[in-house]
Amino acid sequence: MTFDTSTHYLRMRLRSPVVASASPLTGHLDSLLALERAGAGAVVLPSLFEEQIENEQMGIHLSLELGAGIFGEATGGYLPEADRYNTGTDRYLDLIRTAKTALSIPVIGSLNGTTTGGWVRYAGLIENAGADALELNIYLVAADASLSAAEVEYGYLSLVEATREAVDLPLAVKIGPYFSSVANMGRRLVDAGADGLVLFNRFYQPDIDLETLDVVPNLVLSTSVELRLALRWIAILKGRLETSLAATGGVHTAEDAVKLILAGADVTMMASALLRQGADHLRAVAEGLAVWFSERGYRSLEQAKGSLSEKSVPDPSAFERANYMRALTTYGVDRR
Repeated sequence: MTFDTSTHYLRMRLRSPVVASASPLTGHLDSLLALERAGAGAVVLPSLFEEQIENEQMGIHLSLELGAGIFGEATGGYLPEADRYNTGTDRYLDLIRTAKTALSIPVIGSLNGTTTGGWVRYAGLIENAGADALELNIYLVAADASLSAAEVEYGYLSLVEATREAVDLPLAVKIGPYFSSVANMGRRLVDAGADGLVLFNRFYQPDIDLETLDVVPNLVLSTSVELRLALRWIAILKGRLETSLAATGGVHTAEDAVKLILAGADVTMMASALLRQGADHLRAVAEGLAVWFSERGYRSLEQAKGSLSEKSVPDPSAFERANYMRALTTYGVDRR
């Protein structure tokens, strides 16, 4: 009996639930082709950052205004209009067009930022370039003590609403776990126009270099241990929200992907494992997932999806406070 690995995500039917998420690996055509050959259900291109858009817009604006109004022959500046420049964002749009021509699997664009800024315009450009869907990667560290939680959440919702009005593309929203009520925020994002939620964004923590006394970036790749945060919330949200659910952060093995599917994920996204082991590692995960379900009599991924979600298990409290108490009270008992 052949196991059907296809899944539905963001109004699309994917051949596999294993998706390559945004990373340097998805920024080049050769590696995108390798990911497709390895069995990826879709690819998410690296994020186009809000800062990139703003810096390029400001740089071009200053260049175009050089000499404007000073000399009669340069009333509008000495340089041609902005649409004649090939900026980094143009290269991003070219990558979408090239990937869509070369690949047969869905290509998902990604925008990373915290304000509408140039997002709405670039969401439209990404749609026009041919992307199959768009992921909004909202990376906000709420450090302003004058902002209330309600104001921060309003910023998220406004961004999603503005983007939803600008494009017809299927829209996923990638968020962090730091909301007082993740479930409520998820529902409001869906109401604002999100077709799916990606759980969770990893907020990379800075470090201090004691030699230079500089604050430095510190990117640490994930491990399978981080899987549990997304697993819990996907299990809780499955069946409560009518939306696609994607898990990211901690997917390294076929067993990791299996757990998330059982919890209710529509897709499992990989980045760190692929950066460590190469694009072909995705094949081992995708094939291992299919073998695991097939050996246990499952006919399709849809049959397995969510079978161990909070709504489906005999003891739903296992995903909530009871799990916390049990973990603390039983730790070390089996080690005696």
